[in-house]
Amino acid sequence: MSKPKAVMSWSSGKDSAFALAAARQAGEFDIVGLVSSFNEVFDRVAVHGTRQAIARAQAKSLGLPLIEVPLPHPCSNEIYEERMTKTITALKDEGITDWIFGDLFLEDVRTYRENLYGPHGITLHLPLWGCDTTKLAKDMLASGLEAYIVTLDPRKLPKEMCGAQFDEAFLAELPDGIDPCGEFGEFHTVVAHAPGFSAPLDLERGEAVERSGFIYTDFTLR
Repeated sequence: MSKPKAVMSWSSGKDSAFALAAARQAGEFDIVGLVSSFNEVFDRVAVHGTRQAIARAQAKSLGLPLIEVPLPHPCSNEIYEERMTKTITALKDEGITDWIFGDLFLEDVRTYRENLYGPHGITLHLPLWGCDTTKLAKDMLASGLEAYIVTLDPRKLPKEMCGAQFDEAFLAELPDGIDPCGEFGEFHTVVAHAPGFSAPLDLERGEAVERSGFIYTDFTLR
């Protein structure tokens, strides 16, 4: 009996990468692609700000096609939902019945996704849901995952931490009350290596800039 076809929501960061690894290990689905939304003006992953070329290289290393959803800048929620619905419908027509996310414990985000995807007959799966994030961060590092801070909220973290490697030293420097996985939007990462990668990406750190109240550090492929 064939497994249900699924896609992975791909942010380019550690949670997506680790959730994908968990889903692959469980073996419940035939995971046939990664889905990423991009700012079509700057060619960067929405929210994280990762360059589109890096996301494509990640997908290649994982052996999966990258399904790209272009978003305008700025992008209203109405336009976002319109373009995502178009993608959901197209993938459903191709036999996709399940969608995997790296969400950890934000109920409002989960409910929003269920309301957006559910009416189209798509079942959501969250392999990391409810995990203790202190343990999860350590498990990620123990797996060999290599990631860097690509975006942070300077109201919650010192701006100098943007661009740092997500490692034990970074976790030790986090201020009190900051989630070790950045689940409340404190920071976002870009993955250079994770379980399932055929080879690590060679990323070069560039300049840090402030945009719309957030700090972004640019990374490029060498």
